[in-house]
Amino acid sequence: MDTVDVLVVGAGLAGLRTARLLAEAGLDVAVCERRGSLDTGIRTTGIFVRRTLEDFDLPHLGPAVRKVVLYPPSLRRPVELTSSRDEFRVGHMEGVYAQAVEDAERAGAQVTLGTSYPAKATKARFTIGADGARSTVARQLGLDVNRTMITGIEEVYPVASGTTPTFHCVLDPRLAPGYLAWVIDDGEHAHIGLAGRADRFTAPLPQLLQRFKDSFPTPAPTGPVRRRGGPIPVGGVLRRIVNTEGLLVGDAAGAVSPLTAGGLDPCMRMSELAASVTFDYLRSGNRYVLEHYDGANLRRRYLVRKAMRRGLSMVRQPGVAEAAFTGLRTWLGRAVAARILFT
Repeated sequence: MDTVDVLVVGAGLAGLRTARLLAEAGLDVAVCERRGSLDTGIRTTGIFVRRTLEDFDLPHLGPAVRKVVLYPPSLRRPVELTSSRDEFRVGHMEGVYAQAVEDAERAGAQVTLGTSYPAKATKARFTIGADGARSTVARQLGLDVNRTMITGIEEVYPVASGTTPTFHCVLDPRLAPGYLAWVIDDGEHAHIGLAGRADRFTAPLPQLLQRFKDSFPTPAPTGPVRRRGGPIPVGGVLRRIVNTEGLLVGDAAGAVSPLTAGGLDPCMRMSELAASVTFDYLRSGNRYVLEHYDGANLRRRYLVRKAMRRGLSMVRQPGVAEAAFTGLRTWLGRAVAARILFT
């Protein structure tokens, strides 16, 4: 049986980044991933926001998106917001993951695909759960698990639209109860999807997605269509995300914005903290080092957006969403929307 310093479970962006940082620090790191290929089972839309783009060097990104259009259920009188800066880029996630694997392995981490946790052939001093919203590692280590989630579905395909890159968001509780439906057309690829509370869906997700596509103009595909989907935690960072046996990162830790459901920026930043705390703990053996990875403290950053999430979840009727757009069309409403979307 192989013995390593750290076993990272899950080869998503959070797991691979944490593994690379720990390997660069000189630890013996192994990564196990149940998928046999990282081209399959992708669940994220891959939207990187401005602050992530400014702080991290990321490969395989699509053109910049500066324009967001918000639509009520009727699709009439949408609210258009345009930033003077590059606010979003959508990652070609197959390439992003392939590069992350290459970077982790170059740093010295051993990445093994097609291996489920617990990895019987590997014994570790410390385990890092980067295995998604329904984390097995969290349960094995006795840490908190995500309980507040939405479920989504998305189709991705290449396009030749020639239009201004735009992020279209439709707030319609009949299609996406508690969240929204979207079309992101950056001129290279179109991402068309929706997500919401599973207990309020009125039809299977593929049917709802088709209904959305029938009602909203979407770009025509110029290549193969790929479908993604899965659960998204929206309860904020969990309270108990670390103990002396291991810790959680990314979706496993609930590091996703409760309002926008964006998780890529939190996962990048949390990975750096997780790597730093893990290295210090294994080097010193001092369990008090783990207090720096305090979920309860990190959770405070999400309080306002959790309250807004509860408000969004209360919108059950299209008429309520239409009425909300009356305020959204005001100067103050547009300023609040821009503050949420462009920061």
